[in-house]
Amino acid sequence: MSQENTPAESLTRGRRKVRRGVVASNKMTKTVVVKLERSYQHPLYGKTVRSSNRVKAHDEMSCDIGDTVEIMETRPLSKEKRWRVVRIIEKVK
Repeated sequence: MSQENTPAESLTRGRRKVRRGVVASNKMTKTVVVKLERSYQHPLYGKTVRSSNRVKAHDEMSCDIGDTVEIMETRPLSKEKRWRVVRIIEKVK
């Protein structure tokens, strides 16, 4: 049995999560808090449920509060930072 990765295994292994959210706070240096919202159907009642969570992301682009950004999962940068800002999708007006 060889130790080589199969093509399907190598494709799924290195994938990083990419999420889109809104900057909720930029009071820290090189760190922003991004609010991620998701909506899903309730399994029993079928109603659309909206839930959100806030993550800290590394920011080299100096985002403002209200900007829509794309963040990507990365290695742990600090105690709570596990994401980084990839690009600013829409600047706040």
